[in-house]
Amino acid sequence: MIYLDNAATTYPKPPEVIRAVAGVMEKIPGNPGRGGHAGALAGGRIVENCREQLCRLLGCGRPEQIIFCLNCTDALNIALKGTLHRGDEVIVSHAEHNAVMRPLMGLHDRGLIRVTLLPPDANGLLNPQTVSAAIGPKTALMVLCHASNVTGILQPAAGIIAACHEKGVPVLLDAAQTAGTEDLSRLPADMIAMPGHKGLLGPMGTGVLFLRQGMLPRPLREGGTGSASESMRQPAMLPDRLESGTLNLPGIAGLCQGVKFILHNRAAIREYEGILAARLISGLRNIPGVTVLGEADAPRVGVVSFNIGRLDSGDGADRLNREAICVRGGLHCAPAIHAWLGTEGAVRASLGPYNTAEETDRFLDAVCRIAKES
Repeated sequence: MIYLDNAATTYPKPPEVIRAVAGVMEKIPGNPGRGGHAGALAGGRIVENCREQLCRLLGCGRPEQIIFCLNCTDALNIALKGTLHRGDEVIVSHAEHNAVMRPLMGLHDRGLIRVTLLPPDANGLLNPQTVSAAIGPKTALMVLCHASNVTGILQPAAGIIAACHEKGVPVLLDAAQTAGTEDLSRLPADMIAMPGHKGLLGPMGTGVLFLRQGMLPRPLREGGTGSASESMRQPAMLPDRLESGTLNLPGIAGLCQGVKFILHNRAAIREYEGILAARLISGLRNIPGVTVLGEADAPRVGVVSFNIGRLDSGDGADRLNREAICVRGGLHCAPAIHAWLGTEGAVRASLGPYNTAEETDRFLDAVCRIAKES
């Protein structure tokens, strides 16, 4: 099998991630924050160790600014619904995933907020000057998809964040496709949402919301936190304010090992995936009838989408699946960017640190055969 669906979830996971997940279930008899016995305390140390590793990854000095979530979608919902108020305006890029657009449009449709979708330039990049010009007196938040899960194109996040901060507007960065490869510590976003199971190489069912100092979203869930148990009111302090209920300790243990792996290997992974992506794009562009989505020379992550003539993207993905090649066809939960591209779907191949040049070439050979037959 050739696995090229790493934008959905990375596979395989590093062995230490798998061992950590199994180790918690085998050896940790307790619930973090729900007891003073050895098992509960050992679980608590795992949670705090993971916060500290994420602080290293994000350049954050305060572990309480790291919030563990169910997944990246959960993190985005907390950031959006926990900070916006009636009458606010939100500006977003054209490349947003439905994990951003559906919560926002739900608020918009109820007349609570206004959503402004900003157009990119011809290369699919959002100009910081366009962002600055769109900011008005009611603009309360900018949401930016750091890298498209369709084209892989990286947005000029540093310039966009600076443009927003000049006018006092906070930025929520959706790092679903960049956490683990891009250096997020260099980006002063006010909130960063990321999945644990993609570029951070952790298990599914894990996510993180980073809150820069001063950001204090309202909780979406309230309940037991293991702290301030004498009060029937939700704790105000972070991270307890936003972490009600039992945490996914096996998942967090695995995520901790994934983050450690990334901290040691991020630059090499970024370079390696870039080399494979260039090889993949060049090969696809040389196949007659194949159209690659996104500007070839734009900065990007290892995500490449394409179409084979008039072949339906779902059929194209199925054809590749019959050859034991895992890719994803369809709209990728990102209808806005497909509308901008003028496509009704695409086949997406997404690379990870365990892919090889040989796998890339075998994939290209398969696409070439399908293109000739279509």
